[in-house]
Amino acid sequence: MQGSEAQDFDVIVIGSGIGGLTAAALLARYGKRVLVCESHNLPGGAAQSFTYQSFHFDAGPSFYAGLSDPNSLNPLRQVLDVLEESIEAIAYDPLGHYHFPEGTFPAYCNPERYRAAVAHITPQGAQELAQFERRLLALYEALRGIPAIALRADWQIGPILATRYLPALIKLLPQLGMIQSSVGKIMDQTVRDPWVRRSIDLECFLLSGLKAAGTIAPEVAFMLGERSRSVIDYPVGGSGAIVQALIRGLERWGGKLRLKTHVEQILVENGKAVGVQLRNGESLKAPVVISNATLWDTYTKLLKLEDLPTAYREEAIATPTVESFMHLHLGIRADGLDALTGHHVVVHSSEQDITVPGNTCMISVPSVWDADLAPAGHHVVHAYTLEPFPGWQRDEDYEERKKEKAQTLFHALERVIPDLRDRIVVELIGTPLTHARYLRRYQGTYGPAIAAGQGMFPGPQTPIAGLYRVGDSTSPGIGVPAVAASGILCANTLVFPHQVKTLLDQLRL
Repeated sequence: MQGSEAQDFDVIVIGSGIGGLTAAALLARYGKRVLVCESHNLPGGAAQSFTYQSFHFDAGPSFYAGLSDPNSLNPLRQVLDVLEESIEAIAYDPLGHYHFPEGTFPAYCNPERYRAAVAHITPQGAQELAQFERRLLALYEALRGIPAIALRADWQIGPILATRYLPALIKLLPQLGMIQSSVGKIMDQTVRDPWVRRSIDLECFLLSGLKAAGTIAPEVAFMLGERSRSVIDYPVGGSGAIVQALIRGLERWGGKLRLKTHVEQILVENGKAVGVQLRNGESLKAPVVISNATLWDTYTKLLKLEDLPTAYREEAIATPTVESFMHLHLGIRADGLDALTGHHVVVHSSEQDITVPGNTCMISVPSVWDADLAPAGHHVVHAYTLEPFPGWQRDEDYEERKKEKAQTLFHALERVIPDLRDRIVVELIGTPLTHARYLRRYQGTYGPAIAAGQGMFPGPQTPIAGLYRVGDSTSPGIGVPAVAASGILCANTLVFPHQVKTLLDQLRL
């Protein structure tokens, strides 16, 4: 570093994903000297946006909620308020269409319209769905009184809840049994209809990478609550707009971001993190280091073997992972597609489980809402499906295998746009190797596959003093709200409770 930047920091954050940027920006808001080191030339991690031949693509997330609603429970929305930043977002309904082998089903945000659509298929199932939703919405309503921005990951959360949110805490007490309950357990108590059960399994899979039996109840409670009590919306400018808002917030409060700054190693002395070593040989010092890398990359690449207790390290890296993905980014001609909607999920076969790679395909056409993402008269399309990492290598068959594996995505898109292939002007195919390379993620995974009741997510702490972690391998869920929440928990844990209270007073929360 040169000139005034040649200094030590209070906190160094490795990686500029949503979790890392959230933690960094909040700590800057609290008055800490913060530096974010990003290996790539684009910030945002899995939530980055990129441009290719005038088409603007989202690399990963495509579904958002509550960005334009000041009363939303979305942790990201609360973070932006704290940072005095905002983004423009476009609301829409239905939130998407599910294309099953037997037909297409619209998924409405409005609960009455949604249940009416279900009733056309199964009247009894619609009644059972209402009972299921009531159970989960009760949890959502109980959580409303305790904002995510107030939370921390240590015992000092107790006094904050007791003194500031006691009525909300009392209201939440009857729902505590649901906090670690699986959605599957609640579904078994309320839903017998096979069509509705499959739909619930599908929505859980889209949220967590697991079906209802493996998904914890708060994830689905949040999803149902936000889409029925708040708003489903898309950020103008794509996921990159969220990233840029967090960067503006970071820099507004004195934090710094360095791109193309690859951290080679976390420096540990006498059991304490003391800084990082960069690939270029530069050492940066700080008493606190936060890794936004996955737990596998943090514990096997960024730390030496002797830095962690052997048993802890082995148990951590044995954590099961969500599979990686095949991605298809397309630029297509839009003529004649005036009725096209933005989100689609295609299930190819009812004979195969929805979790079988290639069977369930997710499709996003964000230029339906934000026309500036594509040249005039065109759309951007992002489609993706699960794909295991093992077996992929860049050999002489790689390009051919990419095209072969992408066919399930093309077939899914043809359910929505039958003449798709004749419309393509830009085509990019991504594999698990692409995912691992450009997102610096272990085997291209989207995070841990920790099923409900099978273990707890580890949170931000590590056995190394001064070393913390954020991101999707610390909090349940693979979406933007979950990783934003991980950044909140980490940042708040690193400051005094009175600092959090002062911020809450300013926000009147």
